[in-house]
Amino acid sequence: MKLSAFTSALVLVTSLTSPLHAADSAARRANTVVLDETGVKNLRIQTVVVEPGDFEETTFALGRIEVYPGNRAVISSRIAGRAVEVRLKHDHAITKGDVAFVVESRQIGNPPPTIELTAPITGLVSSVNVVTGESVDPDKSLAEILDLTKVYALARVPEHLAGRLKRGQRAHITVAAASGETFPAELEHLGVLADPASGTVEAAFRVANPELKLRPGMRAEFSIVTARRADVTSIPRSALQGSPAARFVYVKDFDLPNAFVKTPVVIGESNDRSVEIISGLLPADEVVTQGAYSLAFAGGGTLSLKEALDAAHGHAHAADGSELKSGAATSDDDHGHAHDGDEHSDHHESPIWKILTGVFFVAFVVTLFAKKPSAKA
Repeated sequence: MKLSAFTSALVLVTSLTSPLHAADSAARRANTVVLDETGVKNLRIQTVVVEPGDFEETTFALGRIEVYPGNRAVISSRIAGRAVEVRLKHDHAITKGDVAFVVESRQIGNPPPTIELTAPITGLVSSVNVVTGESVDPDKSLAEILDLTKVYALARVPEHLAGRLKRGQRAHITVAAASGETFPAELEHLGVLADPASGTVEAAFRVANPELKLRPGMRAEFSIVTARRADVTSIPRSALQGSPAARFVYVKDFDLPNAFVKTPVVIGESNDRSVEIISGLLPADEVVTQGAYSLAFAGGGTLSLKEALDAAHGHAHAADGSELKSGAATSDDDHGHAHDGDEHSDHHESPIWKILTGVFFVAFVVTLFAKKPSAKA
C-alpha cells in the first residue's frame, strides 16, 4: 500500500525526534535530585509557582532614617523657678496632655505658686535636660519628644539618576536594624542643592512607622522604583543559583514526589527582590526558593532515581530510572545480576511527548485504512 506524503512525514518526524527525546530524558535524570521526607525537612525546602506579573525596575541608594518635619517638640517653662517634680522618663512614651514637670515659681508665697508643664504631642521622650530641684529658666529646653509614627528616609541618589525621580514615586526601604524588614515608602521631595563632594542629591521618602520599628539615625538601603512592566516572568532572587555565566534554578518535578530538577535559565533585569526570566521556565513551574543552595551540594539526593520511580509508579525500574522490559525485573533475580538500563525505554516521559506520539500514531493508522484500493473496471 502506498503511503501518503503526510503519513511519510509523520513517520520521519517520529524517527528523528525519538533519539533527541531519549537524550533529553537522560540529561533530565542526571540533573534530578531526589530526597526523602527527612531530607526535605532538613533542607527546609520551600517553593513558589512561576506566574507572569508586574516587574519593577529599580535603582539602588543608601541613606538614613530621620525625624519627620513637624514631629519634634520640646517642653519649656514660661516662668523662672525650680523643678519640684519630673514625671517623664527618657526613652519612654508620653501622651499629649500628660503632666511632664511641676515647676515652683520664684514669686513670694507660702507655699510658692506652682505650674504644671504638659506634653505638647504624643511620642517618645528623646531627652530630659533637668532633674528634680534644678533651676528652670524660660530659655531652657526641659525635654524633647519625638512622634515616630511617621518618619523620613533620606536617600543619597547619584546625580545622573536624580532626573528619573519625581514626587509620589515608590520605593522599598530595607533597614538592617529592624531585622532586615522592608518598608514601603513614597517620595516627597528632592533636595534643592546637590552635594558636590559626593555627587548626590537628597531624596526624602515618607515612611509609615506605626510599630515604631524605625528610629532616627538607622541606616537604610533604598530600592527606588523607576519603571514597571506587566506580564513578566520572574522569580525570587533566592531561587537563582550558579555563576553569572551559567545560571540555573531547581524546579519541582511534576511527577516524582520530593524530586527537583536542575534547570538552566536565561535572566534579564533584576531588582532587590526578583529576577526576570527570559527563557528556561514555564508558567506553573514550581521553583525552589529556600534550600536551593543546599540542593546543589546534595548530589543525587537521599534516594536514588530508581527508588523514587519505583515508589511513584508501583513497579521496578532500571538503575538509571528507565522502564524495564517485560520480564526484565525477574531476570535480574534469576541471573544474579542487573541489566543495563540503556536497553530499556524511558518510562518517565513528559506528557507533551506522549500526546504528540499518540497523535502521530492515530494519524498513521487513519491514513493506512482510510484509503482503499480502487476496484478495477
